[in-house]
Amino acid sequence: MTLETLTVEGQAGPRGVVPPYAGGQVAQGGRLGLLGNTETAKSPFSISSYTDTFVRDRQASTVSEALALDPSVRATQTTGAPFDSLSVRGFPMSEGISGEIAFDGVYGIAPTFRVFADYAERIEVLKGPSAGLSGMPPNGGIGGVINVVPKRAGEDLTRVTLDYGSLARGGGQIDFARRGGEGREWGVRFVGSLHRGDTPIDRQAETTGVGALALDYQGERFRAWLCLLAQTDQFRAPLRPFLLKAGVPVPKAPDGRLNLTQPWESGTVDDHGGLLRLEYDLTDTTTLFADIGGSQTSVSRIFASAPTITNALGDTTTNPQFYGLESSRFTADGGLRTGFDTGPIHHAVAVQASYYREEIGRWLSPMRSSYRSNIYNPVLVPPLAVPVTGARPRFFDSTLTGVTVADTMSALNERILLTAGVRRQTVEAHNYAVNVPVITTSYDKSAVTPFVGLVLRPWDNVSVYGNYIEGLSRGDFAPAVATNSGTALAPYVARQVELGVKVDWGSVSTNLAAFRITKPSGELGPDRVYAQTGEQQIDGLELTLYGEVIPGIRALGGVTFFDGTLTRTVTAANIGHKPIGVPGVQVNFGGEWDIPGVPGLTLDGAVVHTGRQYLDAANLQAVPDWTRFDLGARYATLIGGHRTVFRANVINVANAKYWTGVASYGTFFQAAPRTYLLSMSVDL
Repeated sequence: MTLETLTVEGQAGPRGVVPPYAGGQVAQGGRLGLLGNTETAKSPFSISSYTDTFVRDRQASTVSEALALDPSVRATQTTGAPFDSLSVRGFPMSEGISGEIAFDGVYGIAPTFRVFADYAERIEVLKGPSAGLSGMPPNGGIGGVINVVPKRAGEDLTRVTLDYGSLARGGGQIDFARRGGEGREWGVRFVGSLHRGDTPIDRQAETTGVGALALDYQGERFRAWLCLLAQTDQFRAPLRPFLLKAGVPVPKAPDGRLNLTQPWESGTVDDHGGLLRLEYDLTDTTTLFADIGGSQTSVSRIFASAPTITNALGDTTTNPQFYGLESSRFTADGGLRTGFDTGPIHHAVAVQASYYREEIGRWLSPMRSSYRSNIYNPVLVPPLAVPVTGARPRFFDSTLTGVTVADTMSALNERILLTAGVRRQTVEAHNYAVNVPVITTSYDKSAVTPFVGLVLRPWDNVSVYGNYIEGLSRGDFAPAVATNSGTALAPYVARQVELGVKVDWGSVSTNLAAFRITKPSGELGPDRVYAQTGEQQIDGLELTLYGEVIPGIRALGGVTFFDGTLTRTVTAANIGHKPIGVPGVQVNFGGEWDIPGVPGLTLDGAVVHTGRQYLDAANLQAVPDWTRFDLGARYATLIGGHRTVFRANVINVANAKYWTGVASYGTFFQAAPRTYLLSMSVDL
C-alpha cells in the first residue's frame, strides 16, 4: 500500500492517478513504492510515468512496447515472442518464470510473461534498486520497478477502438466507465479487447483476449478498490531467442520477417488475477490500509527454448520440447501511514508488513528429436513427435515476508526533504527435481535493506537530489558439480548511489542523473567451491527530457551512457570486461508536431539506438549497435458529435535488420520487421 502524498493539480481523473505534465505524455510524478505518489520535483529517486494517452498514440499493445522511448529501458525480446524480458539501467528484469511487473504497486497480480497495456492508466518506471521501497521482486531484478497503474472510473466514458496491424492481424477494444451514487462514490470501469490474425512474421499467427474490471467505493473515511484481470495469449510459430555456439562469430542479422519456428510449434498462456485494496481514515492524519490478492498462470507450449546457431553461415539446431506450467501467487500487506510535526519538521511515516507466496508446477519433456535450419533460409519440416502430458509436478515454491518503516521529513516549506527507511526481508524457497516432486535444495535467509534520499529545492523549479538504496535477490544454490553442492548463498545485495538535478522549465522538464550500481553474484571457483565471488558494476549518466517545447511541438526521450565492468570474478582474465548485455549507450527520442492550419492533425516520429552488446563474459562475441526509426500520424475530429481519432504508425520504417537485445544468459533476438499499425477510436 502507498502514501498519497501528491499535491499537484491537474485535469480530473480517477483518484490516485497522477495528472499529466505539459504535453500529456508523461505524468507529473509517480509511485515510489511505500512512499506513495510523489511529485517529480520532490522525489529523491528517478521515475518516469507514461500516460494512457501516450500509450494509445503509440498503439503499444504491451508494457514492453509502451516503454520504447525510455532511455533507461530496453526490451531484450522482440514482438512476436510469447514473453517480455527487459533491461533497466543495464540489469535484467522479468527473465524468469515469476512475474516481476507490479500492479498498483503490488507484486503477484499482473500476468507472468506479457502484460498488455489495455488496462494501464499509467506505466511507471522507478529506476534503480528498490527493495526498501517496493519489497524484493519475485525474480530478484534490481535495475528498477515497472508498475502498472490500472484504469479506474473517473469521468464517464464509452470508447470503442478498432485496429489493424500488418500482415492481417486485427481486432477491437471497448473501454467503459461510469460513476454513480449521490456523491458519485461508486465507480465501475471495464476494458475488454480481442485480437487475432497473421503477424508480419512468416507463418506466425497470434490470438489475444483481455478483460479487466475495476470497481471502487469512495466514502468520506472508507475507500475500497477491486480490480479483476483475465488474459489469454496464443501463438502459432512464436519467435525464439538464439544461442550462439562458443567460438562462432555473431552472424549478420536476418530479415525480421524470416521465422525459424515451425508452424506446428505453438504456445498458449492464460492469466487470471485480482487485487482488493482497502483504506480507512482513523483521523485526519492517520490511515489504515490493506491489500489482498493473487493470480494464476497456465502455460502449454511446444517449441525450443533457444535454437543454437552453430556457424557463421547461420546454420541452426533446434530441439522442440513440451513445456507445461501452472503457477499460483498470493499476496497480502497491511499497515498505517500518519503525519505529524516535531517543531519545524513535518513527518510522513509509513509502516507496512507484507507477505508473498508463489507455487509453481512444471513439466519439461525430454529432448528426443531435433531439426536443422538456417536463419537466412528457414526450412519447413514435418511435425516431430513431442510427448505431451497434463502433469504439473511441483518445481518451485517461494515465500517472501517483510516489514518496512519509512519517514519522509520536510522543512522550510518542503525546500528540504529527507527520506529514510529500512526493510527486513525474509526469503524461503524450495527447488524440486525435474518432473519429480522431490525437494533438491532449500533456502531460508534474511537481510536488512536500508535506504535514504535527500532533495534540496533552492528554487521552485530546481531540485538537487541524491540517494543510497539497496536491492535484494535470492542467493543461488551451489550446483551439483561443486564440493558444497546444494549450499544456499546469502541474498545478493545490490547497492546504488545516485546524484541528480531536475529542472522544470515551465512546459519542459529535464532530469540529469549519475548513478553507480554494484551487484554480487555466485561463481564456481578453481577449488570447486561455489561462493559469492563475482561482482559487476555499472556507472551511468542518464539525461531525460519531456514536455511541450513550444505550443504544438512535444518532445520525449533522452540518452543513457553506461560504463559496465566486471569488478570481481574467479576468471582473472575477465576482470575489467563488459558485463553480458550492457551497451555503452542507449538513445531514445520522439517528437510530435501539430500541423498548423489543419486542426486535429499530428505527425510524430522516433529514433531508438542501442550500442554494442557482448554475449559472453570473455567479450569474444558481440552483437553490433543498431538504430531504428518510427513514424506516425493521427487525426482527431468530430463525427456525428462524437470525438473520433484515426491513428497510423509505422514501426521500423527502414526495415532495419539487427539483433535487438541480449539477455543475461547470452541469448539474443532478431528484430521485428517493418510493421504497420492502423486504428480508429470513437467516444460515444
